[in-house]
Amino acid sequence: MQLFIDFLPIVAFVIAYWLADIKTAIAVIMVAMSLQVAITWVVKRTVSKMLLASAALVVVLGAISLAIDNDLVFKWKPTVLNWAFAAVFLVSRYAGNKPMVQRLLESIAKGEINLLPRDWQRLNLMWAGFFLLSGAANLFVAYNFPEGVWVNFKLFGLLGMTLVFVMLQALWLSRRSLPADTETPAEDR
Repeated sequence: MQLFIDFLPIVAFVIAYWLADIKTAIAVIMVAMSLQVAITWVVKRTVSKMLLASAALVVVLGAISLAIDNDLVFKWKPTVLNWAFAAVFLVSRYAGNKPMVQRLLESIAKGEINLLPRDWQRLNLMWAGFFLLSGAANLFVAYNFPEGVWVNFKLFGLLGMTLVFVMLQALWLSRRSLPADTETPAEDR
């Protein structure tokens, strides 16, 4: 259910674009993301950092785009967010006791995923690489294709890339995950 709610603003953006234009779509997603943050706060009394970062970028870049009448500023939002995630994942290799992907998956999977430390590092690098690639792909489409192609890429292309990557990651994890009671070898700690 949460995944559905998370995609409502982008769906509203695309529908507004199809029915009107890019300026209307930007205004719609600014309102939708603001409402999503407010409703999440009212229901859960907490809002994830990822949702806050995304909403802040939508509102700030959307406002700039509308103020200067240049939708290209708004088109940078997926790239800025993805590259910020890539930076966090890369820095987490050196800051803290676990890479970011391990922190995230352990909180979601509740101990179901057991990897060697070097495999956690590899997985973390894969995610960082994915975020870098998807940010670059967004810019490539934004600068080289018509606006309508970018809008469809934002909904279908980036989502499709993410789903394919997650499926490939699941296959990779299934081959490397250790049984839950396996002790990590001393040389891999």
